[in-house]
Amino acid sequence: MLPQEILSLLMLFCVFSVCVLDEDDDYDLMYVNLDNEIEGPALGAEESVSCDCQREHTEWDKLFIMVENSQMKENMMLQAMDEVLKVDLQTLKAELNQLTTNLASMVKKGTSNVMSQVKQVLERNCDQIKRLPESEQAKVLEYVLLLSHNVSSRLSQLESAWLRRLEADAQETAFQQDKFGPTRGDSLVLNSLWKELQQTRDELKASQKWAAQHLLPAGCETAILFPMRSKKIFGSVHPTAGMTLHSFTACIWIKVTEALDKTIVFSYGTKLNPYEIQLYLSRDSAVLVVSGDQHKLAVKNVVVPGKWIHLCGAWSSENGSASLWVNGELAATALDIADAHTIPDGGILQIGQEKNGCCIGGGFDEALAFSGKLTGFNMWDRVLSAQEIAVQSGEDACGIRGNIIGWGVTEVLPYGGAQYVF
Repeated sequence: MLPQEILSLLMLFCVFSVCVLDEDDDYDLMYVNLDNEIEGPALGAEESVSCDCQREHTEWDKLFIMVENSQMKENMMLQAMDEVLKVDLQTLKAELNQLTTNLASMVKKGTSNVMSQVKQVLERNCDQIKRLPESEQAKVLEYVLLLSHNVSSRLSQLESAWLRRLEADAQETAFQQDKFGPTRGDSLVLNSLWKELQQTRDELKASQKWAAQHLLPAGCETAILFPMRSKKIFGSVHPTAGMTLHSFTACIWIKVTEALDKTIVFSYGTKLNPYEIQLYLSRDSAVLVVSGDQHKLAVKNVVVPGKWIHLCGAWSSENGSASLWVNGELAATALDIADAHTIPDGGILQIGQEKNGCCIGGGFDEALAFSGKLTGFNMWDRVLSAQEIAVQSGEDACGIRGNIIGWGVTEVLPYGGAQYVF
């Protein structure tokens, strides 16, 4: 019975082992056959093959996934391009700033050098110019004025180009304001250059203004100089045609040294009436007289000592209309000025003095004498139009001549120290 009992115990042990192994997942189920051979683990009858439990995508799901992937790739590409453009723009801005700084330095240095050279030349030649005759001085000043005009024109072109550059920079700055802010260094450089150009331009304008006062009006090649007030200094004018006039227009350029209460520019008179026609200065005023002091027309605040001004006086006997023009513009008008009067022929026409007959022998009054320069004296036997008068004060002031008196054609003789200058 012993082997049978042993066999029973072994069967009980196997059953116990199977129960224990079913409860413990850490062990594999082993089967023991009757021949005491160990077999490999067998799959349980209830164990099934694993399957993919994930749901298969539909066509719409695949389409949405493709769209999301495309948008993601597009955003990544845009971000990469933005980074590249940002780096390129920063590099370009740095190069432009360097170029602006270099240009500003070059322009500033060039302007300073030019002004320094001009100043040195002017200082070196100043004494030589002063020793030249006045005619030669006028030529030198005219040449300097021409050069200053050329430099002024070039500076104006440079200024215009720089303004256009500033406008373009301002637009670029506004366009890039969300990414790049303006640098303080650029603003300082531009402001410095702008101030330098403005200062240079102001200096050129001042030099042109000074030179213009030492030159004759445009188109006039000669003038008569009255060096001082004197009862012996005057100019005698011999009209080309007769002076029997029912109307006239007289124009003249003057630069007075000083104007007193009555400083004669020109005067025409006869033995019966020494005051037929007069144009004189009274401090800062210009006065036109026809047929006596009771018939006059005045305009104030037009005379500036040491400055060239153009005066025209017109009169007609038809209704006594009179007008005064200053630098080509109408300054004063009046009616009933010696209306129906006729200017008689046979009188004496003089510049810088009047034949007033106040003194023994009909001499001159020193207090009435003119001092300064006269040029471009013309007279017509009619009233000129506004356009014709404006031309008289233009660029070719001495190129148009009157039919009664024509400057450069009619005989004008200086006396007592008055002289022609060029």
